[in-house]
Amino acid sequence: MSTDIWAWVHDTHQQLAEAGHHRLAEAIYELPGHANEGRNEQLDAVFPEALAAARALELPWVEVYLRHWRMQNLLNKRHQGEQALPEAVDLLEFAHREQTEGCPQSVCVVQDFAICHARVDGPGYVPERLAVLGETLERIEPARACFDCLSREYSDALEDDGRPEEALTHLDTAGARMQAAGQRLSLHFHHSRAGTLHLLGRDEEVLALLDGAESRERARGRELDDSDRRWGALLRARALARLGRTGEALALLPPLAEAEQHADLRPAWVTTVETLVAAGAHPNTAELGVAVTGWVGYLDAAGAHRPCLDLLLAAGRLALGRGARTVALTLAATGERKLTRLRRTEGVAEQVAALRADAEALPEPELPVPPGELVALLAAREGAGSPETDVDLVAAARSRHRGHPAEATDLVLHLAGLLGGLGHTRAAADLLWERLEQDPGHEQLTGLLGAVLIDAGDGDGVRRLADRLMATSPADAHWTRARWAAAESRWAEVGEHCAALLAEEPTRINTRRLAAAAATELGDHARAQRLYEEILLHALPAEGTAPEEQHRTVQEPDLWHLITAATANRDWAAVRSAGARIGIEFDRPDGPVDEEWQLVTVRATRTNGATADLPAVRTGPATARLLPVLGDDLALNHGDVVVFAPALLDPPPGEDAPEQVRERWRPVFRLLTLLDPAGFTTYWIDGAWPGDRKWTAFRRALAEAGYGVWAYSSDEYAVTDPKDADEMLPGIYAAVGVPPTARAAEADALLQRLTKRWKHPLAWVDLAKAAGADTARHQEIVERYGL
Repeated sequence: MSTDIWAWVHDTHQQLAEAGHHRLAEAIYELPGHANEGRNEQLDAVFPEALAAARALELPWVEVYLRHWRMQNLLNKRHQGEQALPEAVDLLEFAHREQTEGCPQSVCVVQDFAICHARVDGPGYVPERLAVLGETLERIEPARACFDCLSREYSDALEDDGRPEEALTHLDTAGARMQAAGQRLSLHFHHSRAGTLHLLGRDEEVLALLDGAESRERARGRELDDSDRRWGALLRARALARLGRTGEALALLPPLAEAEQHADLRPAWVTTVETLVAAGAHPNTAELGVAVTGWVGYLDAAGAHRPCLDLLLAAGRLALGRGARTVALTLAATGERKLTRLRRTEGVAEQVAALRADAEALPEPELPVPPGELVALLAAREGAGSPETDVDLVAAARSRHRGHPAEATDLVLHLAGLLGGLGHTRAAADLLWERLEQDPGHEQLTGLLGAVLIDAGDGDGVRRLADRLMATSPADAHWTRARWAAAESRWAEVGEHCAALLAEEPTRINTRRLAAAAATELGDHARAQRLYEEILLHALPAEGTAPEEQHRTVQEPDLWHLITAATANRDWAAVRSAGARIGIEFDRPDGPVDEEWQLVTVRATRTNGATADLPAVRTGPATARLLPVLGDDLALNHGDVVVFAPALLDPPPGEDAPEQVRERWRPVFRLLTLLDPAGFTTYWIDGAWPGDRKWTAFRRALAEAGYGVWAYSSDEYAVTDPKDADEMLPGIYAAVGVPPTARAAEADALLQRLTKRWKHPLAWVDLAKAAGADTARHQEIVERYGL
């Protein structure tokens, strides 16, 4: 079995493109990048359509390929375990059917199967992992790229079985076989070997290995990508921390924000930080605890039981170091629950028991007031204390409280709120459920429970609560379901539940806000405008309204959203009326708003799910005219006027930012809808750079003729010198926007006239074809200049 996977990908892409299946062809190229770089939203946007197309065209090999790369993303970037297990098992079976077993990607599906079982319980599934990996390694040649991947997985299984020496021997043997077969060892292979050396306490060798591996990558002309650099820095930091070289480790340790963004970094990042904390080189803060607890909760929900437990134990040790008794006990309880999901518990069960014992040994705090008065005291000094200190106080008060049931409920509400704020949403929900059985009619209990369940992503819990509320408080049941649907972007359901709630209680304000947001997401701007106008009618006056009722008054965001909806509906009178309430002055007293305000950026979504930041001129409070000439991966183009959402997506730089950064900053807004299409058609031009003077004159002449032009190539773009194939010339790759008033033949003639005196000609194959002109000249330019 020696099929070259990437040669197959290239051939398949070409065949699909030639057959007119361009979206599927592009997906084949794009999916691995989305998967490996953690571009989850783009992958989720591309995958369903691509899979449906592959099945409709009866291309089982392509189906295996697509499903494999999605699994790589789910397992390696999202760290799913039990959630992904049914798909991993089904894909393994599908990839080894008669019509798919010859697919070069079918071998890689074995890796998916092994990783998924490692996520669920690596040590517990060692026999199955070694068996399936060993059988596959025996039947494939070491020259294949997948031999590298499967060898690393086999080594990981040995490590999970407590056999790091055997794991290192396996890697070295596999590496020697691959090199003998002419295969280069990947940087991932060296990273895996570095991890094994670290387990064996050989950290000086880790540093030497990483330096050598990266030097060899650069020597062969390959620059490290962002992922390589992140991992190289983290693995070095981990080794340096254990060697006691804490200053060097801190300098290399990726910031917490990177670990937050990249789930695959988190286990090694936490291990490194824990070592640095023990050495007194890194602060052990409550904020660190909240971050790690959030990651524990993520793995818990994903069914990655063993990684969850490993991270939980680290979080527990850090909590003990801070003296955070309640947090440590809560983590111990979560650990006890996770133990029930493992096949193999020896070693780890003892660690969970030790965590509980050490947490219980921490002293309970002395209460400054009687238990029933503590909530009032904490409310009076809100923000003054540490959340972990406060949660210990409330937990102690609750355990000692013997007073009125209303005080007991207040303590539970406060404790659950604190636990939720510290990342323990499931524990907070359990606490609220327990209290709800004792105080079933308490509105704050049900309200907070709904919020906690939604925050935890507990759909079953939300449905259970809503079903319970429907019998006694239908409005609250609809509100709970509406918020849950909004959290999952099920906007039609949000509208249905909000409508049912408003039928019960017509004066609700927040319900209208949520319903209007749902209508906006659905593109129903008329309904959104009506709902925002109803808010103005039903809102309480700002003056004289109690602080706890201020949400029922008109807020400035309500007016901005009304402006946006009215703009989409071309209701310029409503735009001007709402704008006047927030102090906007318009150039004209009536008619459409089409002014020139400032340069902004409009963030749109491409057909492949990727985002595109488009420079534009703001023409009103919620409109902008796009500047770039765009390709067919966006349903927009040069000169189009669009409506954007009013909220800034990126905050402005602070006063301490460099002046250049502050000057370059432009507001970024999310695209909502196209208002006025300008009707431009895009054609691409390509060739050698004519020089600044000629290019400026070319752009000016096109603009005067009503055309658009936008350069996409960077300074590094180069084309072949036709006089010397070994030399390169600076290049230009740009899009020309032809206005709706011009025919393709006119555009072709204009470009020829503007460039006829240039030393090097440009090619515009598609425009020449659309103009009915001879494309041979352009094809010849493409070949001569290597375009």
